[in-house]
Amino acid sequence: MKSVHLSEWTGSLLIPMHIHSRIPGIVLAALKGGAGKTFLSVGIVAALRRRGLNLSVFKKGPDYIDAGWLGLAAAESCYNLDPYLFERDTVLRSFVKRSLGKDAAIVEGNRGLFDGVDSAGSFSTAELAKTLKTPVVLILETTKMTRTAAALVLGCKALDPEVDLRAVILNRVGGTRHERVLTQAIEDATQVPVIGSVSKLSLDNFPQRHLGLLPLQEHPGAMDFVAEASAVAEQSVDLDRLMEVARNAGELHLSSHYDSHERSSARDFQGIRVGVIKD
Repeated sequence: MKSVHLSEWTGSLLIPMHIHSRIPGIVLAALKGGAGKTFLSVGIVAALRRRGLNLSVFKKGPDYIDAGWLGLAAAESCYNLDPYLFERDTVLRSFVKRSLGKDAAIVEGNRGLFDGVDSAGSFSTAELAKTLKTPVVLILETTKMTRTAAALVLGCKALDPEVDLRAVILNRVGGTRHERVLTQAIEDATQVPVIGSVSKLSLDNFPQRHLGLLPLQEHPGAMDFVAEASAVAEQSVDLDRLMEVARNAGELHLSSHYDSHERSSARDFQGIRVGVIKD
């Protein structure tokens, strides 16, 4: 559900004086890098697209590698949301502009949920989620862990209660008993539902480097990667519950003036050369 109140149309310029919008969406986050966040984000996006959903996709930070994979999975351009490089209103405008009319917005975080540029977690994925009024789904890497997983989820809730931590997806689970113990421990201690459980996978088909996945253009089987990630998400994540979480995002209030040309036109940039990093 969304409501947009526009003041006027002026030629080709759309000038909203006040926007109140509820954008269905989720932020996919983890406790650290290397927890399987990108693989599952790509899989979830591809699986939802296979169901016929029209998605907007975003990557937190200036990362172009993960953004390429997310864009391929969604068959849409993936946009970066960087609260460090851009002002809050710029981030919000980009998010709203690309998400209005879509079935859901999927935002992949970076690093750990609260990891930012300082001890306060400034510019972290958690801060971005609060800016976007978007619920967080935590991808929890569970290797050699049982009830401690509940302590980690509870710690995330307690550290910043303003972060709308709505669900957990377990990753690298050792079997059905491991899944059962983890789920009961987390749900009993935190009241945060577990909506997915992904078994330990061999990622031989997914070449990686020190920064994570290979860039899209260098991967020997990009579409195979997306197809397999989609199958894992379809089998291991309750996508209906995920979309229910997305549909219960908070309401955004955007009051700053802007236009359909983002306050500028092509004439303002004549003679400027821009390099776009893709590999």
